[in-house]
Order: sequence, then C-alpha cells, then structure tokens
Amino acid sequence: MITLDLIKKNQKVKVISIFGGKNIRQRLSGLGIHIDDTIIVLRNICMQSPILINIHGNQVALGTGIAKKILVELE
Repeated sequence: MITLDLIKKNQKVKVISIFGGKNIRQRLSGLGIHIDDTIIVLRNICMQSPILINIHGNQVALGTGIAKKILVELE
C-alpha cells in the first residue's frame, strides 16, 4: 500500500484508507472519494501540485497534502 501522491500517471488504484480528521474526510466525500473507490491518476508531476485524478467519470484536482492522506493499492 502507498499514498496517492506517489502513484504515477495512468495507473489505476483502489482507495484503502483515508488518514485525517472529520474535515478532510468530509471534503473528500464531497469530491466523491470514498473507501473502496477506484481512481485513475491522470497527471502527477513529481513534487508539484495539483494531482489530477479521474473518479466516477469526473476529473478532480487534489493538492499533494491531501493526496498524502489517501492510502491506496494498485489494481
């Protein structure tokens, strides 16, 4: 398992866990990101923000700080 910020472009991953408090979980839930969801990383330029992902057919940009709180595994 690895955090979302370390996933390379065009890789498909499954959300395993979300670290953080209530506010982060609510924000991610509002963006459609939940445990057991599948994410495709569309853009992740090393050490630069934001990370562009596809979740449920929608493109979402996440800052690296938020992406570091999402634990995923490769599919």
